[in-house]
Amino acid sequence: MGDGVSGRVLLRAEDLAYAHPGGADPGGVRAVEAASLELCAGELAFLIGPNGSGKSTLLRLCAGLLRPDRGRVTLEGRDLADLSDRERARAVGFLPQGLAVLPDLGVREFVLAGRYAHVADYAALSRVDLAAVDEALARCDVAELAERNLYELSGGQRQRVFVARALAQEARLLLVDEPTNALDPEHQLAVFELLVELARGERGVLVVTHDLVLAGQYARRVLVLDRGRLVAQGAPQTILRGRALEPVYGRQLSEAVFEDDPRGTRLVLPRRPGG
Repeated sequence: MGDGVSGRVLLRAEDLAYAHPGGADPGGVRAVEAASLELCAGELAFLIGPNGSGKSTLLRLCAGLLRPDRGRVTLEGRDLADLSDRERARAVGFLPQGLAVLPDLGVREFVLAGRYAHVADYAALSRVDLAAVDEALARCDVAELAERNLYELSGGQRQRVFVARALAQEARLLLVDEPTNALDPEHQLAVFELLVELARGERGVLVVTHDLVLAGQYARRVLVLDRGRLVAQGAPQTILRGRALEPVYGRQLSEAVFEDDPRGTRLVLPRRPGG
């Protein structure tokens, strides 16, 4: 693969199936069915699909936060279920859309927590740990918020702090769920530029997004999830087109404009139906 992708597989998910407990079906509410994917070191891939298609559930399965009903997830050949919590935290960074309950913490304290997987039991944080946190705060443009409480921040500021914590964690695999929610356009682009930079090294980055415009500009590979199944994957120029997306999203995508710009990125321009 080009563009810095090493070809070394970091993440492999094989035949994953998962049903959320509850619902009218005794077997639960089926969210993911027969999903298999790979993510390589140096790769930035995007997972797209309609609301309710199972994107966030699949990401949590890949992070080891949910245990699949069937199939398995391996990280560099090791079964994720066999890793200790500390090993998994060193290897896998998970960035959720948000937190259901915010901890009563300051920004620096919250980002510092991303370093504890690197610290021996009862040991103090080192200069290296503190420097990693300072760098993460600066790169996510939240250094000036370091002494404020999470409760005092706007949704967009909080989202950038979540990215900073994942960055400070320095995991090889980064799984990101809707990172640009509540962000203004400037910070949307800044976050994705940071993800591109991270994926140029030995990290692999998988991003869930609804934003086809940003996916077209930043993805090296796009995966499409529909009703829990991965139905297509490939380069943005192949996947982000009306013929490929209409069966998943509906006829409104057939009205969109899909073009390649001179830089080789895929431009997506949604249009109102009949407009």
